[in-house]
Amino acid sequence: MPRRSPVELLERARAGERGAVARLISLVEQGGEGAEEVGRLCYPLGGQMLSIGLTGAPGAGKSTLTGGLIGVLRSQGVEVAVLAIDPSSPFSGGAILGDRVRMQEHFLDAGVFIRSMATRGHLGGLAASTSAAVNVLDAVGFPFVLIETVGVGQVEVEVAGAADTTVVTVNPGWGDAVQANKAGLMEIADLFVINKADRPGVAETRRDLEQMLDLSTLGEWRPPVVTTIGATGEGIVELWKTIASHQSHLAASGGLARRRAARAEEDLHRIVVEVLHERAERLWRSRELAGLRTDLTYRRIDPWTAAEQVLALDG
Repeated sequence: MPRRSPVELLERARAGERGAVARLISLVEQGGEGAEEVGRLCYPLGGQMLSIGLTGAPGAGKSTLTGGLIGVLRSQGVEVAVLAIDPSSPFSGGAILGDRVRMQEHFLDAGVFIRSMATRGHLGGLAASTSAAVNVLDAVGFPFVLIETVGVGQVEVEVAGAADTTVVTVNPGWGDAVQANKAGLMEIADLFVINKADRPGVAETRRDLEQMLDLSTLGEWRPPVVTTIGATGEGIVELWKTIASHQSHLAASGGLARRRAARAEEDLHRIVVEVLHERAERLWRSRELAGLRTDLTYRRIDPWTAAEQVLALDG
């Protein structure tokens, strides 16, 4: 694709050109002025898309469930976007699992957009630019986005801040329910999926989850527990109905507006921190600090006073 401005890319993306959507997401992944311009253009156009986050330990079957949910939505004639977050290659920094391989039956479907994103060392199971990518997909007009986390086990709670509905996937046996509790996933789950339910231990896993929910502080919504066999598609329609029920509850209770307000505040916080970090790096490289560093080395000034003087340079 010839190099085009973010304005032209957004126009083409909203007209249905998938390559333009991919290029916009590449710009937000790269960061800098291009990402900022894309964000400024996309933010006013969004606010309609519903987002679903799928998280859980590695091997829980998140990609298979994601593929199944795509199938349900497409059977209803609904377009859907997928952000599959992968670990990063230590050499290229790119995504290395390639979850799109496990969704290959949807490759040629013009109503499906699938993008793998690399974490690039970012903890929390998401790529740092996930929120910006979601904003792009929202502005382009996708009614739904599925966000599949990387599966890092103990630090996946970040997805709750990026999605309207958070689905936590566990497998029967193996102590997954207990591990979910240890990882803090009990607090973020809007519903649980016991996937690979053709294996032994489903009843015990359900019992463990229900008991832990009984001990949790719950609001108006008690997370349901759904069983699926992702490989065969069994239970996927019921899973989607449960997700839709949760999103209807959010809309009726005002929870959706509260979650989105919190997400907007978090985006603002992240942007402010990034701007301040860039300013600090610029100041740190400035020549004016040479003497200050020398004074600090010989203890003629303390670090706190030195920090105040550094910040004053940007005043």
